[in-house]
Amino acid sequence: MNKRPTLSLKSPAKPAAPKLRASHARELKPALQTHFQTNLKPDSLAYSLIGAATAIAQVKTGTNLPQALAQVWAKQPDATPQARGAMQDLAYRAMRQLGQSEALTSLMAPKAPEPLVSALLSCALALMTAPDETAPYEEFTIVDQTVTAAGAHPDTARAKGMINAVLRRFLRERQALLDTALLQPVAKWNYPQWWIDGVKTAWPQQWQEILASGNAPPPLTLRVNTRKNTVEQYLAKLQAAGMAATRIGPYAVRLEKPVGVHLIPGFADGEVSVQDAGAQLAAPLLDVQAGMRVLDACAAPGGKTCHILELADADVTALDADPKRLARVGENLDRLQLKAALKPADAQHPDWWDGRPFDRILADVPCTASGIVRRHPDIRWLRRKADTLQLATLSGKILDNLWQMLAPGGKLLFVTCSLWPQESEAQAAAFAVRNQAVRLDAPGQLLPAGGSGQDHDGLFYALFQKNA
Repeated sequence: MNKRPTLSLKSPAKPAAPKLRASHARELKPALQTHFQTNLKPDSLAYSLIGAATAIAQVKTGTNLPQALAQVWAKQPDATPQARGAMQDLAYRAMRQLGQSEALTSLMAPKAPEPLVSALLSCALALMTAPDETAPYEEFTIVDQTVTAAGAHPDTARAKGMINAVLRRFLRERQALLDTALLQPVAKWNYPQWWIDGVKTAWPQQWQEILASGNAPPPLTLRVNTRKNTVEQYLAKLQAAGMAATRIGPYAVRLEKPVGVHLIPGFADGEVSVQDAGAQLAAPLLDVQAGMRVLDACAAPGGKTCHILELADADVTALDADPKRLARVGENLDRLQLKAALKPADAQHPDWWDGRPFDRILADVPCTASGIVRRHPDIRWLRRKADTLQLATLSGKILDNLWQMLAPGGKLLFVTCSLWPQESEAQAAAFAVRNQAVRLDAPGQLLPAGGSGQDHDGLFYALFQKNA
């Protein structure tokens, strides 16, 4: 029988720190080798898998997916356009199914994998569990090429055997593993739990449809430049090129099958631009007339700036705090042969303003972008719950600042691509009270929608007029 411990007046010894497995001990984790170049063939699935996995591992450290992919491509000079396209497709697939893939990995892996190993498994499992059964590879090919990819990179080589075992086990026990994993809401819906809870609270009747829509690949929607074509004329041009398309808005045309912009008829000549159908509502709502002085605040990448100028000969200023992103506005204007003043400045401060009031102001303010996750599936994993309040506070400051620049009788259009009422309707209502703004008719909250008649992201519109 064990003796009971005797009491002591001495200071108790500090308990030993718990021993973490190597995969969980921060100090033992090697730095991700994002610059490593494998000797894999650029036209192989293994090459694309390790590239996509590298990008996903960077997303998990806080880098957005387009930037992460650009960094991977910059370090892989032998990557062909086809290889880059394959990497992008794999990375976006994996982001849309990350909750499910990570839940499956946790059920099968003996310990928490290192970041690149986890990302590589997520890429492979996303291909093997494609919900629409459109995976472009046979399962045995996916397993073989994933193991080959693992062996070609120093961050994954030691886990080559484990990756092989995990993927082969999934093939043997697929349904049982999926049934278990999908009991977890994060795995079932592929969003963080706080996001799922937020959508349920904001939209209790539509929450399932909203979450599901964010996991679907987005359509390729074009905005027809009516300075050069009517929508009917452009649809005829697409038909002649063998491209099926449907009109889904006053200026919006949705291609049945997405293609690269270099293949879109008339794109290089400015006949069309790529823009979501919901985003195409902004310029008409502003009701810009010829000669008006117009400000597009937070303008990059310039889709709405260009649409305003396609509809009216106005004096437009495009404002953005990021000079690099503002340069993209200039590129779009050049392609469309349009002119606007580009001003790199922060919309929440007035120091850039010359004091001359604007007749119209478009305020597409910063937000969590929760309404465009089908186009940017990494957003859900990058955002934190606290971001909503921080961004709503910033947007409120921007709106109040811009209101001082609006001429009496002028209109300000508040736009956000958020689904959270704190960033949309609550923001609009509070703004109207603070500034005694007259609220005019506008669509309000557009929930993400897809179908034969409409197909758009989740955006919010509120239109205000200043008393004369």
